[in-house]
Amino acid sequence: MRHVIALAAVVGLSLLSAQEKPKSALDKPQMEAYVRHLLAVIPEVQIKIDDPKPSPIPDTWTVPVHFTYGERSQDETFFVTKDGKHIMRGVVYDIAKNPFQDDLDKLKTDSAPMFGAANAPATLVVFGDFECPVCKAEAQALRENVQKTFPTQAHVYFKDFPLDSIHPWARPASIAGRCVYKQSPAAFWKYHDWVYEHQEEINPDNLKDKVMDFAKTESDIDSLQLGRCMDTKATEADIDASVAQGHALGVDATPTIFINGRRLVGNYPWQNLEQIINGELDYQKTAQKTAQKAPDKSDPCCEVKVPSPLNK
Repeated sequence: MRHVIALAAVVGLSLLSAQEKPKSALDKPQMEAYVRHLLAVIPEVQIKIDDPKPSPIPDTWTVPVHFTYGERSQDETFFVTKDGKHIMRGVVYDIAKNPFQDDLDKLKTDSAPMFGAANAPATLVVFGDFECPVCKAEAQALRENVQKTFPTQAHVYFKDFPLDSIHPWARPASIAGRCVYKQSPAAFWKYHDWVYEHQEEINPDNLKDKVMDFAKTESDIDSLQLGRCMDTKATEADIDASVAQGHALGVDATPTIFINGRRLVGNYPWQNLEQIINGELDYQKTAQKTAQKAPDKSDPCCEVKVPSPLNK
């Protein structure tokens, strides 16, 4: 009888222990359930939680969370205390660094189409989709105003980010644009403007014919070479690389613009963009004056560089 009572007590304690198991965000199923409830995520969305990684915040872990719905995906970063009791959602800034440095380190503009002053202090990097109506409005604002308002102070890079799941001809249009760019960087911007101008007339079936008609009007484009490039998708690797860079930056909507690393999502009126660019230029002037008051470079203990948001 004593053995039976003892066994019952052990079973009871085990059940109690299981019931009283503390909740922890370091337990992936518990964190998934919490995040799903927090963000009202529907059951059809898949959630994948990565293993905890070192965090810039003391006594916390960085935990990347990935959301997938069909062909769509989105990533978020949470910070979890090492005891698993609390989670934080957002961005952590190091006061000693440029607040946009993490994104600046990921932004690569090599071989990307560019217009504006080459050595300008304000750099705009646009992730765009040729089929996106909001991108059309933003692109027209940039093309009409950047060089007129900031002839020597700003330049713009274009990065392809076709939203394949909702825009069926965006990727082929990006491939065609890169084919044009390979022949003539200047002609790319004519193509860029032409695509957005004729966006409502284009569909997946007539895209190539429309592009070939455009090419006939441009003396610096070889139509035969362009058609072959489009048919073989010769530039698709460039599009894939641009999209991968966007994903690494957490881009999930178009247009997304980075102004000296500052992220802007959606269509911003030109007057807002102008104010932000002027703010960046003013910031750099202030930083330069501060640097000029620093010790001379001849001092062997120190080195003074002109601060810039683009310096790593």
